[in-house]
Amino acid sequence: MVVEDVARDFVAITYRVVWCSVATVGPTGRPRSRVLHPYWEMTGGHVRGWAVTRPTPLKLAHLAHCPYVSCSYWDPSHDTAVAECVASWETDPSERERVWELFRAATPPLGYDFAAPFPDGPNGAAAAGSHLSRALRLRSADRLITAGRRGYRPHLPVRLAGHQLDELDGARLTGVPAEPGPQQVS
Repeated sequence: MVVEDVARDFVAITYRVVWCSVATVGPTGRPRSRVLHPYWEMTGGHVRGWAVTRPTPLKLAHLAHCPYVSCSYWDPSHDTAVAECVASWETDPSERERVWELFRAATPPLGYDFAAPFPDGPNGAAAAGSHLSRALRLRSADRLITAGRRGYRPHLPVRLAGHQLDELDGARLTGVPAEPGPQQVS
């Protein structure tokens, strides 16, 4: 199925590239990018991501203002993977421990032991688990999958900045090939 293929391609690229640029938008309307090391997992046909990061005042303000984030991966062979999703802070201690173990158990470079930067462990004040869920769009190389409240429909890979993205609302992702070329949606 196209969806699972795109999702698998996306996860494979993220496991190889590891680090990505994550963009948020703050209360002033200005974007801010940072480099993070998310871990993406496929569960029941859905892709969800996790990042262990410090809950800085800037990150807290940005996600409180607008929970939508863009995670972009690129490597020198021009493989790209992009996830546009909703981010939230994970507060469940058992889930934070599970995510910590996901990172610790994975093979490097994807795998990482957070004990050095976060000596108080996954539930310490310095470490916060960020949950990247409700994927709105996944893009892997030249293929794109999207989901919205009105069902699934083809979308062009380039959009105008003012175009409103729909939320997933718990629906299962389906896929379509991305259309080539620089195109816009009005």
